[in-house]
Amino acid sequence: MRLYLFDVDGTLIHAHGAGRVALGTALTEVYGTAGSVDRYDTRGKTDPLIVVEVMRGAGIPEEVIQARLPRFFTTYARHLDAVIDDGHPVRVLPGVADLVRALSERADALVGLLTGNTESGARAKLRPTGLLPYFRVGAYGSDDPVRRRLPAVARDRAQALTGRQFPFADTWVIGDTPLDIDCARACGAVAVAVASGQHPVEELAAHVPDLLFRDFSDVQAVLTALIGPRLPLRGEV
Repeated sequence: MRLYLFDVDGTLIHAHGAGRVALGTALTEVYGTAGSVDRYDTRGKTDPLIVVEVMRGAGIPEEVIQARLPRFFTTYARHLDAVIDDGHPVRVLPGVADLVRALSERADALVGLLTGNTESGARAKLRPTGLLPYFRVGAYGSDDPVRRRLPAVARDRAQALTGRQFPFADTWVIGDTPLDIDCARACGAVAVAVASGQHPVEELAAHVPDLLFRDFSDVQAVLTALIGPRLPLRGEV
């Protein structure tokens, strides 16, 4: 049985900046400043890391940053829900719905999330899409600010849910950034990259993922590659 772990932003959906809007509002409310959040490169980073680095850059003392993090994430979840509930667009990326559905219907596959979003943030972004029921496990930025440690969190939850073992060799980390590839490499998982986010194919290819897709629009081709040999040939599909 294989464990397929999908990133959220740029891989499954495009939330058109909803997270950044909510981050800025919550930072201002909790810390008194949004710092450089409008210019900060959030791609592939966990939400706790984003907050810490932005607030350090704004000169907020480390002890204040850490002490207010729980309040910040409660506030952020409230603002993100409000932004999305107010009609902010969340677009499912090409082929994603059919691909996730097809994988989730397989007896030899368990589909989950591995994302830098907090769990509440991921759920808020996916709620309008109807995709949430397909993801039976997850590992989130709220579990650990270090993305490399999240596959172990997801694996442990998958094993607790199913009673089965999930070696990292049978775990497929699917994302749209070099940090997703790095995350897979760090634990020995299969690295699947997709250029549906803000990193072009050429940039992702330089990090040598096991599989590389321009997008998931050719669902059958992607599905065939994902359920193929345990050690796929590296290259673009």
